[in-house]
Amino acid sequence: MPDIKVNATFYPTSFILVGIPGLEGVYNWVAAIVCICYVLALLGNMMLLIVISASSGLHKPMFTFLCLLASNDALLSTCIALKLLSVFWFQERLISFDSCLLQMFFIHSFTSLESGLLLGMAFDRYVAICQPLRYGSVMSNAILFKLVIILLLRAVALVGPCVILIKKFPAFKANIVAHSYCEHMVIVKLAAADIRINSALGLTVAFTILGVDLLFILVSYCAIFHAVFSLPSKDARLKTINTCIPHMGVFLSFHGLALFTFLSHRYGSERIPPYVHIGLADTYLLVPPMLNPIIYGVKTKLIREQVWKALYQYQSPRVK
Repeated sequence: MPDIKVNATFYPTSFILVGIPGLEGVYNWVAAIVCICYVLALLGNMMLLIVISASSGLHKPMFTFLCLLASNDALLSTCIALKLLSVFWFQERLISFDSCLLQMFFIHSFTSLESGLLLGMAFDRYVAICQPLRYGSVMSNAILFKLVIILLLRAVALVGPCVILIKKFPAFKANIVAHSYCEHMVIVKLAAADIRINSALGLTVAFTILGVDLLFILVSYCAIFHAVFSLPSKDARLKTINTCIPHMGVFLSFHGLALFTFLSHRYGSERIPPYVHIGLADTYLLVPPMLNPIIYGVKTKLIREQVWKALYQYQSPRVK
């Protein structure tokens, strides 16, 4: 179906993803890295889901958050990795208009949910360490269910209008997307229309989700460290710090790169080489889903014990 022409502009039926300009000569290596990240993310998150679901001792709110995070990470990495591989390995750059908007919606929605789940996990750690006597009442299943529903509704309510507004553009100046996936602001800049509302909405979504979540996560961890350094036991302090520091590294890298990606589309994009900007944008979507099962899962003693137990039971029949 041909693109619909409107006064020297047109309404595209498809978009063309350019990939990562400047790295065309090493696309095979880039694709290999994407593939490794994707496979490790799927294996790690599926392992978490299986281990937590199969163990009756891992049904506390903390592990429920881990299950939700693992599910979200598997879906997020799938949304981006498969199309990246088709671009880098097979030069399949074409994506239909509706598929592009669908990818955009899911990527930004799962990113929003990821941020909210990291906030929920930080709050769970805060209550467990700073308010242990109230943990059972504050982190009940009913409250946990309501929190997850709120996070889902927040993602849909904030990301959905961004997609709808793009759908309502009367025409576009081009259909070549200067990115490796369908990113909101990159698509908006192609429109032959006033994009101020879209830009303002995109900034509102970024700061409402990533900015607010990061602020409350930092507040939670400041309260945690304040409580930890008040403990008389040095071993208890070291144990908590060793647990929290990797968590902080994960959410700071995720939120930091996400905010950099959103803001760099609006300010200073001309001064940032495309391969740097797009490479970092791909990184913040691919690497956290790969690392989260290790940082939040394997480093947790109860989960580690269940993983070794499952591996032992799997190998025992073969030995016999």
